[in-house]
Amino acid sequence: MRAAVLGSPIAHSLSPVLHTAAYRELGLADWSYTAIECAEAGLPALIAGCGPDWAGLSLTMPLKRAVLPLLRHTEPLAADTGAANTVLFTAGGLHGYNTDVPGIVAALASVGVTAAPGATVLGAGGTACAALAALREMGMPEVTVLVRDEARADDLLAAASRLGIAVDLRPFSTGLRSGDLLISTVPAGAADIFAERSVEPLARQLAVLDVVYHPWPTPLALAAAKAGVPVASGFDLLLYQAAGQVELMTGHQAPLASMRAAGEAALARR
Repeated sequence: MRAAVLGSPIAHSLSPVLHTAAYRELGLADWSYTAIECAEAGLPALIAGCGPDWAGLSLTMPLKRAVLPLLRHTEPLAADTGAANTVLFTAGGLHGYNTDVPGIVAALASVGVTAAPGATVLGAGGTACAALAALREMGMPEVTVLVRDEARADDLLAAASRLGIAVDLRPFSTGLRSGDLLISTVPAGAADIFAERSVEPLARQLAVLDVVYHPWPTPLALAAAKAGVPVASGFDLLLYQAAGQVELMTGHQAPLASMRAAGEAALARR
């Protein structure tokens, strides 16, 4: 069986390492997983060209939203967040899922965070929408979101409406609230300003999740750790969302230890 991760750019993806390690540990010798460069315009043709030997696809930017019109069935989480990062090929057509949401929940749980009195999310892209859904699952009715451009937050606000979660949208220059869980969904370097201000605001945070996994640690993660705050990394998120994909595609429980070891080894070589 075949599977792959699609996106553009895709050469940096760690997903092939994680999935291949899982197949090896599970004894799925006839399974393969590759990375395929694919932009939005090429997605329909690529999917149409996948034959019966294909089990599923992992999707990264810019395809998580673009795939939705191509799906026969969309799970509620993917529909509510407006993004599917996983596609399964079934006899009944394409099924779309979002494993980023449970991935965020699991990444936070790995550092001891299963609930929070409040949360601040940095960014308004697809991962920020997944963060809103994860926070809803943790029982949070309202989230503060700091954005660099409020005019580009329409998709996030629409997702929040579908999720039934209130959003307090503020500019990126806003200070951090005491006691909040901080989730940064912005690209590498964009959150450095919060590390540069001083460790004192970060010291008042419940925990920090930075979705960047390379280079690691980020300045934000370093500052948070220096302040004594629990830090979850983008690698944790990547690992847990990949585990969810493995389970959906293969029907087997994901071998987390083997996947983690393979991923950490690959990152160490970069």
